Amino acid sequence: MVKLTKTTAFKPHNSKPEMQIDKTSRIVKEMSEHDAAERKIKNDRLRNARLEREAHTPPEPTAKAKRKTGASKTVQKP
Repeated sequence: MVKLTKTTAFKPHNSKPEMQIDKTSRIVKEMSEHDAAERKIKNDRLRNARLEREAHTPPEPTAKAKRKTGASKTVQKP
């Protein structure tokens, strides 16, 4: 005869089975976390490439803005 123990006499009972909405929520959360991780990796890669490119290119000389003088305006009389 089989020796009865707590694990053989009774089936393990889950306190609450996973409902369909819980399963869907869990899957969506995993998908969005995965997408966020991929997006962060891509942003870091692009940021590093931009910083490296900016470090190797010389700064562009800035042109001074021309000043407008008030004497250049002409007044027409009717």
